Amino acid sequence: MTKQTKLTKSFLLGLVALMLALGACESRTDKVDGGGVLLSISDFDGLPVQISVNGAVGGGLVQVGEIVIDNIPKAPGQPTSSLQNVEISSYEVTYQRADTGTRLPPVFVRQIFSSIPVNGSVTLENLPVMSLEQLTTVPLSDLQFINGGFDTETGGATILLNLRLRFFGRTLSGDAVDTQTAGFTIEFTP
Repeated sequence: MTKQTKLTKSFLLGLVALMLALGACESRTDKVDGGGVLLSISDFDGLPVQISVNGAVGGGLVQVGEIVIDNIPKAPGQPTSSLQNVEISSYEVTYQRADTGTRLPPVFVRQIFSSIPVNGSVTLENLPVMSLEQLTTVPLSDLQFINGGFDTETGGATILLNLRLRFFGRTLSGDAVDTQTAGFTIEFTP
């Protein structure tokens, strides 16, 4: 092997190692940074604790009266920028049984638009957490009088569900952020 060939191979290996190192640093920063902010669901008001399925079907929605979301800098005391403002784009509600049943309503996903300034908050009012899709499919549809008014899986007259709510958005600089999952429980009756 000639000296020039060895030098060329060494140079190419060094260049590849440098490119991998630079790519790894950039990728790691993008995954960890999140725009330098955290979103937090800080307050709930007007949580429904008991819902009549037959009454809710007529209205078509189950709503939470008020939810407050905060945009908190990850490094308090450090300078912030309007690029850390967050545009909320969607939210999802998932369900878990809090009784002995196993059947679940379908996941509820909605598009939403709201903007939260860094070090600020937004209050969302009358936020739907269920629609007719969830209320008219099993297990909740079992509680409709027309279907017997009881959970056919457990034989119970009520269904107890844990609702888990999470919001998604992006900072103005383009970094994806989301809230922690916040939860509450609703008892559904005929």
